[in-house]
Amino acid sequence: MAQGYHAAAMDEIAERAGVSKPVLYQHFPGKLELYLALLEQHSEALVEKQRTALESTDDNRQRVTASFKAYFDFVAGEGEAFRLVFESDLRNLPAVREKTEQTLLQCADAIGEVIRQDTSISDEEAHLLSVGLVGMAETSARYWLSSYGDIPKDAAEQLIARLAWRGISGWDLTRN
Repeated sequence: MAQGYHAAAMDEIAERAGVSKPVLYQHFPGKLELYLALLEQHSEALVEKQRTALESTDDNRQRVTASFKAYFDFVAGEGEAFRLVFESDLRNLPAVREKTEQTLLQCADAIGEVIRQDTSISDEEAHLLSVGLVGMAETSARYWLSSYGDIPKDAAEQLIARLAWRGISGWDLTRN
């Protein structure tokens, strides 16, 4: 599905997967079901990368950096997966839109929980900040990917993490 959902044919997908078309249809009734299974798999991978980054340290500045690094790693290491999740020509289908929104919300919930634990702001404020941070990560990573790495990945990660840290560190924190 590297060329997009509509351009992909089940024959080609089966060939690239090294299976016969009937075997592919045994597992997936159609192309949409295959797409949704791939979307689920890659969405879970992104959420897991985000959670792992947040749990990697108790230092909040390092958490911010690790979180943006996780997002950029997902984009760089699995560029096609990132496109599958966030740049699909099927995003208007209810099942696809719901899964994409759920993925972003799961990332935001994990970040929001850390913000709630480490600041004195309300749950609603922490959630809004976390949604903004996820949006920043998605948008900047998408731009970075489309610009073909004009800025080295580690420099892009640090640049965006620094911007985010300058904002989020403005709240009174109960931990560093």
